[in-house]
Amino acid sequence: MADIDDFNPKRYGLGSGFNAAYGLNENYGESFLGNDYRIPAGQFGFPSDPRLANQLQAVSQKISTGTKTIEVSGVSLGGRGPMGLMDKIPKQQFKEIERLRKLTGVDLTFHGPLVEATGFQGQGWTESNRIEAEKQMISAIDRSHELDPRGNLVVTFHSSNGLPEPEKKIINEKGEEEISSFLVVDEYKGQFGNIAPKISHFFGEEKKDPKTYLEKENKNNWLEQLDSINFNIRRGIEQLELIKKSDEGKNLLDLYGKLGTDEGKKIMEVLKQEGIETSTINNTMNGITFSDLNFRRAYQQFQEIYNNAFDAAQRGGAKEDLEKLNRFREEIAPKLKYIEDPTKIDALADELQKGIQVLKDINAPRLLRPLREWAVDKASTTFANVALDAYKKYKGSAPIISIENPPVGMGLARAEDLRDIVDNARAKFVREASEKLGMSKSEAKDRAEKLIGVTWDVGHINMLRGHGYGEKDIVEQTKKIAPYVKHVHLSDNFGLEHTELPMGMGNVPTKKMLDLISQYNKQVKKIVETGDWFEPFKTTPFRETLSAFGSSVYGGEAPYWNQTAGLTGQYSAGQGAINPPIHHSLYGSGFSNLPVELGGQMAGRSRVSGAPIE
Repeated sequence: MADIDDFNPKRYGLGSGFNAAYGLNENYGESFLGNDYRIPAGQFGFPSDPRLANQLQAVSQKISTGTKTIEVSGVSLGGRGPMGLMDKIPKQQFKEIERLRKLTGVDLTFHGPLVEATGFQGQGWTESNRIEAEKQMISAIDRSHELDPRGNLVVTFHSSNGLPEPEKKIINEKGEEEISSFLVVDEYKGQFGNIAPKISHFFGEEKKDPKTYLEKENKNNWLEQLDSINFNIRRGIEQLELIKKSDEGKNLLDLYGKLGTDEGKKIMEVLKQEGIETSTINNTMNGITFSDLNFRRAYQQFQEIYNNAFDAAQRGGAKEDLEKLNRFREEIAPKLKYIEDPTKIDALADELQKGIQVLKDINAPRLLRPLREWAVDKASTTFANVALDAYKKYKGSAPIISIENPPVGMGLARAEDLRDIVDNARAKFVREASEKLGMSKSEAKDRAEKLIGVTWDVGHINMLRGHGYGEKDIVEQTKKIAPYVKHVHLSDNFGLEHTELPMGMGNVPTKKMLDLISQYNKQVKKIVETGDWFEPFKTTPFRETLSAFGSSVYGGEAPYWNQTAGLTGQYSAGQGAINPPIHHSLYGSGFSNLPVELGGQMAGRSRVSGAPIE
């Protein structure tokens, strides 16, 4: 065992004065990112407190830490709805924050409210919900533009907020990625469902891939809907056939369409004179009504699924099916012209039966869509419309719509999800800008690429570890999204919980991820989100962040924060002895004749005259 006198604090990662606080190890920056990997302090920023409606005060507090970039928060924590905090911030504050920006020289970004871009809500989906989400984002863009009216302010929105994870992916025992279950959406009903592919032991089949399984589900679902319509038709027909077996029934069937009319009253009197009892008439009429209601219910169902099938065939480009549907519509439309005529219930039943055969002959439409495909489509529409609205209003100073990956486990949280959203949003922006604004496609494409991109949260994607993925997979995710990244959120965790620790406290592969991003955007701003540090310690981990990334203290070469932080123990020990141990008089100091009460070393002298005191 080493002698206690040989103890060297640096050997154990402790700075002078045995100050072992996080980041104070003189070699900390080297061990975290490597000795030659250093990021300037100016590339880091910190968010304002998302709990405060007084964002002017929150921004001022961050400026006092020395940070050069601040992300103003419009995130609603504890407020009602996604705009809870946003709507509590007085509009004048955005202008005042902009003045503060110009006064201090800091850069600003903005984190928009957490809005579900698809319009999905817990009870389902409607297009009106999506439009509402779009309007909320536009409102946030308009207000945030005040923060930097002449520049392209980066505004971050989450790709989803409340949408469930569309596909449950895991790493199986073979080390392969596998979809264990996935969600589907019936867009026409706004309903969602879960599908877990299963093995068919009866046919000796292996588990089908999701695409094949969904095709089977769509076919079964289509047949069930046709069967439901056919069931109502058959019930009506069976009842009518019973009634037609008697002459009285035939007469009453003719009467059904004339009830309440003068002609109908005359027929009723004739029937009574012929000895037909009132109870028989009433029972027969109830039976006819039963048939009529079944036919009309089937007719309503038929219209609904015909429309759905037509939309699905158009969306999927099924020309042959569209031809069949169009031909049937042209044939049946004239015959259904008088469908409300109660005397035509027989004709209605015949045409519905023909319609069932037509729908049975077409390919089963994709009424159930994979939730991921649907969500990418809806979210990209929202982001494209928001970006287009911003460009219309602000032209060259339009804010940048930067789409952030939420924590893994939420909807649209992976690199391929964000990539597809951005690609689709840009394509929709180009189409709309070309058609409605008269822009050339090349110009519209340049605008779209500038105004729609990604905020990559390295801590959020690290939560893939909780699904069996490793560091290699997380780095690969970053590689996929790197060309789209316009903004970065930094935090650390261990991949299991959504903690937000300063970098270097968990296992996020920061250096590898930032290396990939820097290949496309070397000046990307990095916002340090460390809510789980701020809560217990009540301080912004600015110093710890600069130490972790080995930033230069003076903006150039050495010393670096990771080197100087180890000396903090000496600095915090106080100023030391102000007066030297040798009498000031030996050096001719002006303080040499001061008494000790006033900081001098002349004991026993009068404060007034300086004369010795006996």
